[in-house]
Amino acid sequence: MEGHRSIIIAVFSTSSGSGKTITAINLAAGLADEGYRTCLVDLDLQFGDVMGYLDMVSDFTLADAQRAILRDEECFQVEDYLTEYRCGDVSFAVMPPPRKINDAYQINVEAVEKIIGSMKGFNFIVLDLTAAFSTLNLSMLDMSTVINFVGVMDFLPAVKNYKVGYDTLLRFDYEESKICLVENQADPDRYIKSKDVERLLGTRFYHHLPSDDQAVTHSIRMGRPLMYSVPLSPLTQSYWQLVGRYTNRSKPHQGARQREQGKKEKSRLLSWLMGRTGWKTAQNTK
Repeated sequence: MEGHRSIIIAVFSTSSGSGKTITAINLAAGLADEGYRTCLVDLDLQFGDVMGYLDMVSDFTLADAQRAILRDEECFQVEDYLTEYRCGDVSFAVMPPPRKINDAYQINVEAVEKIIGSMKGFNFIVLDLTAAFSTLNLSMLDMSTVINFVGVMDFLPAVKNYKVGYDTLLRFDYEESKICLVENQADPDRYIKSKDVERLLGTRFYHHLPSDDQAVTHSIRMGRPLMYSVPLSPLTQSYWQLVGRYTNRSKPHQGARQREQGKKEKSRLLSWLMGRTGWKTAQNTK
């Protein structure tokens, strides 16, 4: 990371229902748990789900931030328009989408660029984009350090959309190293095999996320990311691995919940050992 420049991860897809928002939420949660100052920006302006998934409410939205920065850019403080998501000792900032449809239509691309550019205090900014090559999305993809391109290869039209999307990204001259192909709901027993899709794409997937609908449902019901609600799920562990790849962490990560459980187990073991030592001492004094 150079100076105070934030690393921007755009979570993008060309198909709805690809798990884009779940991925964005868990990337933000994992990065925050790693100790990085992180902001999650919901740029699905009309149908954003981040606030609902995290069971959050907010006084301010992207629309309020836009009005403020257009009114007085020099005095604009982006922190005034962010909402904090906290779970235990871990927290990250969230920029909600507009609440009203009319406000969504009024969002200005240049204003959003300025708002994202003002988030210099964050180590990571995660952008949850819509499934379209819109003007706003293209602007955000240009600003991004990494494009996390998510897809579910469960049937042929989805594979076709993913292939067209990847080819389009390349035609827009994004470097291949900037595009991280992420296969969601990867299942080795599925009819369409990952290796066949990779052969069609002409490149390999950067990461595979396993399917775990039960864990995702539980996470949404609790209003918590998988990292904080279902730490032992294979999908959660895969998200930790993806976070580690973006932070260049080589060793397996223990989430906050796992660390807390480990502390309790160590405490119980210490109590047991002390009890055993005390019993033996008492026996030796007889």
